[in-house]
Amino acid sequence: MFNQNGIEEIDYQRRREWVFLLLVGIFLGSLTMLNILGVSRFIDLSRFIGIDSESDIRFVVAVGVLPYPITFLCTDIISEIYGRKRANMVVWVGLILNLWVLVVLWFGGFLEAPSTLLPSGSLPLEVVDGKAVAPHGYVFYEIRTLTFGATIASMIAYISAQFIDVHIFHFLKKKTSGKRLWLRNNVSTLISQMVDSIAVILITHFYAHALPIDSPDNLWSVLWMFILSSYLFKFFFALFDTIPIYISVRFLRKFLKIEDELSY
Repeated sequence: MFNQNGIEEIDYQRRREWVFLLLVGIFLGSLTMLNILGVSRFIDLSRFIGIDSESDIRFVVAVGVLPYPITFLCTDIISEIYGRKRANMVVWVGLILNLWVLVVLWFGGFLEAPSTLLPSGSLPLEVVDGKAVAPHGYVFYEIRTLTFGATIASMIAYISAQFIDVHIFHFLKKKTSGKRLWLRNNVSTLISQMVDSIAVILITHFYAHALPIDSPDNLWSVLWMFILSSYLFKFFFALFDTIPIYISVRFLRKFLKIEDELSY
């Protein structure tokens, strides 16, 4: 039979697993939205940061970038509470999820594929009464085409950035003897997201050809605009999440009765 301490330990163990599953669920859900929404739409946020509408400089981010900062917040909390092994495990599960998204999209497009399907994987618009009309299944194949390219780019950038984030986080934790959470949270996220921003934009353009770039003129200027816009968006949220991660870690250590990171 269990004594009172044994019952309490089982209760805390159950709490730890529930919190871990919640963090992983938010992480994987955000990652899935990123891959499926991807580069299906670009949002011009220039006016929100004071850039004039007549300026050649724009602050444009893909809609898939919006939930991405949450993934780094989740892995940093998991790293701090559950340790490096668990954080790396979550990163690998995320990679498997990327592959699963690709399999489902491929299979969904393969079954009863329309005879009019183009080699690019998209469907041509139909002309009805002199007007261009999207045929049945058009939206799926457009999303499928964009998601295939964006997910492959995301997979390469993701695996690099997330492992860099976890590695730097624990490297700084060791160097600071477990102190200065704000330092390892910000430095690991800012460096890893720079790697992610550069990789995903360049791969999306040169491999998937999925960026809205109509002219090769000033190509690199436009690419750097996309890279900097994406990175600055992530940079802002990386600084902003310092307060949430401190509050979350302090609360979770008490709620889960954890003095230091778990070793399993």
